[in-house]
Amino acid sequence: MDAKAFKSAIELLTKEKGIQEEIIYEALELALTSAYKKNYKSLSNVRVDINRQTGEIKVYSFKTVVDPESEVEIVVDETFDGEDIIEKVKLPFDERIHLTVEQAQAIVPGIELGETIEEEVTPKDFGRVAAATAKQVVIQKIREAERNIINEEYGDKQDEMVSGIVAMEDVRNYYIDFGRIQGILPKTEIIPGEEIKMGSNIKVYITKVETNSKGTVILLSRNHYGFVKRLFELEIPEIEEGIILIHGVAREAGNRTKVAVYSENSNVDAVGSCIGEKGTRINRIIQELNGEKIDVILYEKEPTKFISNALSPAKDVRVFVTDEVNKMAMVVVNNDNLPLAIGKKGANVRLAARLTHYRIDVKTYEQAKEEGINIIE
Repeated sequence: MDAKAFKSAIELLTKEKGIQEEIIYEALELALTSAYKKNYKSLSNVRVDINRQTGEIKVYSFKTVVDPESEVEIVVDETFDGEDIIEKVKLPFDERIHLTVEQAQAIVPGIELGETIEEEVTPKDFGRVAAATAKQVVIQKIREAERNIINEEYGDKQDEMVSGIVAMEDVRNYYIDFGRIQGILPKTEIIPGEEIKMGSNIKVYITKVETNSKGTVILLSRNHYGFVKRLFELEIPEIEEGIILIHGVAREAGNRTKVAVYSENSNVDAVGSCIGEKGTRINRIIQELNGEKIDVILYEKEPTKFISNALSPAKDVRVFVTDEVNKMAMVVVNNDNLPLAIGKKGANVRLAARLTHYRIDVKTYEQAKEEGINIIE
């Protein structure tokens, strides 16, 4: 293998893949050491060195300086009371990998026990072995390094929103390209009724990042309630800056979402800021959500006020907390507001309950009266 060409190949790999050069060199040295042992029936006392400046590969054999008469203690048995039976044995001396102090000092004066003497043993045809080994090892280590880079880049992005290109589609999933990696967007996780076009740029919410032996798997969603939360942060600067806070989000993707917001600054209109002048801000979010209805409501610490707000667009609702411990509430409305309070197929009251964490029982004044509850309208 030509050293200059080898060096150039490594430099190209590091540039294209963004992997540290030293990672590739260390992996190659380990693999070439194993290849040398296998092809040349060598003992374990060898190492391969790749010159980082020239790309030249050399093999070194080393011998360790030992005392042939030295002894070590080993455990040969254990008694019933837990005491070890120790026996002293001589270390096996192998002239293929060992040198006595006298032998070593004849080569290197002053050398001491435990030190090593190296000798270059690079075979003339080792370039052939190196070439055959390098390709396999480099591919493996590049995959490992890329996996680590991806994991570092996306490992902390769970529950975040990112943008990517719709690259592929199969029966169950869309595959979103982020450059280094593709994420999986199951078709069960898109907004009902939306059309996903190949090659289009798309915003997605990362629900899970998993790393296994095959690599990093990024699971995506567009119908997760967190997706709406991240859209609000993107489109409304006051939320990103912390001036307006999101208390909670309740969502039925493709139908309706309720977002409770508030501000600790009494001069800030939290709901109005989210909606924007003439609805410009909220309309951008609605467009991204394929026309999904969004109720932006004001969070209140007082449960009755919060439940009343959460039942928007219903008006003139009367809220009574019937069980504070188990979080149960009764809501009484007039006949005109009953359909709005309950919503289509119960969606409005269901989302309000999910947002406020209260079980909400909606009744008309007539129904309440029939149950012996007399409430003045």
